[in-house]
Amino acid sequence: MLRSKLTILGCHSSIPTKDFYPTAQILELRRHFFLIDCGEGTQVQIRRAQIKFNRIVHIFISHLHGDHFFGLMGLLSTFQLLGWKNPLNIYAPKGLKEIIDTHLKWSSGKLTYPIKHIELSSEKSEKIFEDEKAQVYTIPLKHRIYTNGFLFKEKPRERKLDIDTIKKHPEIEICDYQNLKLGKDFITKNGQTTSNNQLTLDPPKILSYAFCSDTAYHRAIIDQIRGVDLLYHESTFLSGEEDWAKTTGHATAAQAASIAQEAGVGKLLLGHYSSRISNIKIFEHEARKIFPNTEASEVLKTYLL
Repeated sequence: MLRSKLTILGCHSSIPTKDFYPTAQILELRRHFFLIDCGEGTQVQIRRAQIKFNRIVHIFISHLHGDHFFGLMGLLSTFQLLGWKNPLNIYAPKGLKEIIDTHLKWSSGKLTYPIKHIELSSEKSEKIFEDEKAQVYTIPLKHRIYTNGFLFKEKPRERKLDIDTIKKHPEIEICDYQNLKLGKDFITKNGQTTSNNQLTLDPPKILSYAFCSDTAYHRAIIDQIRGVDLLYHESTFLSGEEDWAKTTGHATAAQAASIAQEAGVGKLLLGHYSSRISNIKIFEHEARKIFPNTEASEVLKTYLL
C-alpha cells in the first residue's frame, strides 16, 4: 500500500532567494497529488522533487498574497507547452480567476486545457472536494486578507478479508467478498448470522492533514483540526515578536505549538519562516518546549502522515 506523504517545495515567507522558496507543497493522499499553494519557483521544485506534472489536477491556493501564488502562471504556461489536455481544478479565493483571465488576455494566451475555477468566499468552513477516496474542507484563517487553510481527510477504506477464517465457512463464496469488505454480516441459507468482525480485519487508520498558513494565532481552528495526523502551521515569528505577528496577521512558533497541543495533533510541521532568521532550528527549538513532536519543515523533504 502506498504511504500518504507531504513533500515541501517551499516553506519560507515573502522574498525568494537561492536557498529559500516561498510556500508550495505536494500532498500525496490515496493516489491524489494535491498541490497546495504555488509560490515563485514551484515548477522548478516539482522537477527537483521528481514529481510528474501530469499527476497534478487539483491546485489549492490559500490566499492572494504573491508568495502563495506567483508561481501559478508559469506552471499553467508549462502545462500548455507540454500539450496538457486534461481539466485542471483550481480552488482559490474569488479574484484569482480574474487574475488568470487578465494575464491570458493581455499576453494573447490561450490554454489547450480547461480550468475549472472553484471560487472561495465563505467565512465558514465548507467541503470543496470529494470523491470515493478523500475529501477536502476549507479552514477559515485569520490574516490580513481573506485566507483559507485546508483540511485533507481520507475516506474509510474497505475492511480486509480474513481468508483463513473465511475458508472455515464453506457457504461463503467469492461473490460474497465485496459485501464483507463493506462491513456486512454473512447470513447463511438457514438464517444463521456470522458477524463481520469475525470474518474481516480492521482497515488501515484513516489519515488526515491540515494546512494552516498564513494566519495569526487563531484558536477558532482547534476544533476543526483536532486529532489530525499532521499539522502544518505557519511560524513566521519567534517569542517576543507577538505584537508584530498580530499586526501582520502571522504567528510565532510557540503559538503554533500551543495550537497543536490543544488540538491533540499527531505531529506539527513549522513553516513560512521569516527570511531574517537563517537557522530554522531556532523555530523548532522554541516550539518543542510546548509541543515536543514538532519539526521545522525543510525544502524538498518528505514527511509521512
